[in-house]
Amino acid sequence: MSQTAAATVQAPADTTRPEPGVGAYNLKLGMWVFLLSEVMFFTALIGTYIILRFAHPEQFAAPGEVLNVPLTAINTFILICSSVTMVKAFAAIEKDDQKGLQLWLVATILLGSTFVGVQVYEYIHLFADGFVPNAEAYAAAGGPIYSSTFYLMTGFHGLHVSIGVGCLIWVLIQAMRGRYSSQHLGGVEVMGLYWHFVDLVWIVLFTIVYLI
Repeated sequence: MSQTAAATVQAPADTTRPEPGVGAYNLKLGMWVFLLSEVMFFTALIGTYIILRFAHPEQFAAPGEVLNVPLTAINTFILICSSVTMVKAFAAIEKDDQKGLQLWLVATILLGSTFVGVQVYEYIHLFADGFVPNAEAYAAAGGPIYSSTFYLMTGFHGLHVSIGVGCLIWVLIQAMRGRYSSQHLGGVEVMGLYWHFVDLVWIVLFTIVYLI
């Protein structure tokens, strides 16, 4: 085999090169496909919640009677701020600002971790107040369907945020190794897409579950 042929075989695929006719490189295209599947997943969860709420209004209490709306509003603001810091991280690497990239990634990780921590704190207090998906042990206003749908939606979202924090830590480690630059920023961009998605989903959940 000639040296040219060997080089062709051994050369790694360029995951940042746009696909013909698509205008998106492999990583970005894959993330968009994944996020579309996530849209369908959360749409099913939210749709089920809305249907059950209209079908069994006696099972649902006003959010302020059970849920800590002011605390969650602050937590929502924290998550929105994390989306801003993620934008700042991507803007930094576009300018080859390695220090700025690492700084804003750390800020995003801290804000995301704070969001998850506050959600765990809320769960602990809700369980203590009898807001549990168990008919026999249920002591809060409404009924067990309320708590079941609440924990299902917010729990899955919290899981997505936790996974996102883990991925952000991995991106930060790669950034500290000098993996990213203005010419190779795919990992930061696709992570930003994912993070903005979980932020947007939470805004929808907060509005439907905590405010309406």
